[in-house]
Amino acid sequence: MSSTSPDLTPPDLGTGSDDERARTAADTGGTPLVDFKGGSTPYIDYQSIDILLSLQHPRSDAPSELTFYILGQVKELLFKLVYEEMVRVRGLLDDDRVPDAVWALRRTRRVLELLVGSWDVLSTLAPTEFNAFRDHLGQASGFQSYMYRMVEYVLGNKVPELARPHRNVPGVREAVHEALHSPSVYDAALALLARRGADIPAAHLGRDVSLPYEPSPAVERAWADVYRAADPTDPAFLLAEALMDVAEGACRWRAVHLLTVERIIGSKPGTGGTRGVAWLRRVSEHRFFPELWTARGLL
Repeated sequence: MSSTSPDLTPPDLGTGSDDERARTAADTGGTPLVDFKGGSTPYIDYQSIDILLSLQHPRSDAPSELTFYILGQVKELLFKLVYEEMVRVRGLLDDDRVPDAVWALRRTRRVLELLVGSWDVLSTLAPTEFNAFRDHLGQASGFQSYMYRMVEYVLGNKVPELARPHRNVPGVREAVHEALHSPSVYDAALALLARRGADIPAAHLGRDVSLPYEPSPAVERAWADVYRAADPTDPAFLLAEALMDVAEGACRWRAVHLLTVERIIGSKPGTGGTRGVAWLRRVSEHRFFPELWTARGLL
């Protein structure tokens, strides 16, 4: 670490126990601790709050820019959480730990609901408020979010071309490349179905996972069979519905994104080179885990 880089190493916070906490509560009479040694507090140190709250640097004097800026950072943190949870789910499915995977998928759906809610805040920006600072964005666009790109990749929307914006960014380039070339959570789910006896085509199981996924009638029938069994205690059924929860949540995020942008900027081009709403409308038509959607037509 260079002498000019901040030391981001978290301090040693020590460990606590129920007995220690009980003794502390007895000493304070059940009121909060207010005296700490040193120049910080345990909460600041644990959450790196001083660093986190120093990372907001709006580029204009428009009061509304802070809302846009902070909500953008909040979304990035939530994208990271979704990505990490999906990587964990993929590993759980690889280990045939379906109940644990379902539990994590359900929690991820709640995170996606928070992401959808972020648009509710941003939609309060009037067009004039957004225009007051929009020019300061230059070519910056949420399209360039590498954490969101990694979320798309781990969910299975593999478009290699969309990794290009990050090819010159050290550290980021490697992370995006790994996400692109790793199996998606859907790949892991299909492999699990195959291990359970479903007729999943070998070409699907052995495909190049860095290329766009091509839906298969055989996979569609496999998911339909899971539903036809009509056993709500079947791990495969619970997995199917948990995956759909996540897929629907991601689609809701895209749909509300489209509506929010249309409300604020109308048909103007985007800052990152797209046609704005027209681009978002096309993107919103994509469905993660496609055969889970189309299998419903077979039931």
